[in-house]
Amino acid sequence: MGYVYAGAKAMVELHQIEMEQFLEVWKQAQDSNLALPKTEDKDYASLEALLRHVLGAARFYVIWSCKNLELPDPGFDELPEEGSSFEDYRSSLAQILDRWGLPFKEVPEEAYYKQTYKTGWGTDHTIETMLEHAVVHPMRHRHQLSKLMERR
Repeated sequence: MGYVYAGAKAMVELHQIEMEQFLEVWKQAQDSNLALPKTEDKDYASLEALLRHVLGAARFYVIWSCKNLELPDPGFDELPEEGSSFEDYRSSLAQILDRWGLPFKEVPEEAYYKQTYKTGWGTDHTIETMLEHAVVHPMRHRHQLSKLMERR
């Protein structure tokens, strides 16, 4: 079954592309023993912390959207425990991507932009802007890692 709103389908497809590209660059950074710059931000404490941040955010965006659209929770598994293997994280991403777009298939177009909701970080977003944010989030972190690797 297709999507009622083609814009949602596009965001789901773009999110998948960006998450897979992020994971590829993250793996390159890990394989090259890239050290992240020192910061107080716990999401940048290590490459694994950054990976967990990006995967956790992908889960959050859908859970937040489902809650605000009054849709069932997609039932994501918890992220792998810290110190897990790359394959465990890859499997977690596969499960996230497998379920990520399912809740949005039957949502009518106007539900994506008619109302705003408070995000976990305190700003107001429509469902559409949250999906756009979800696409850009892994893109930004992929770009950061790429630039750090270039500077070495």
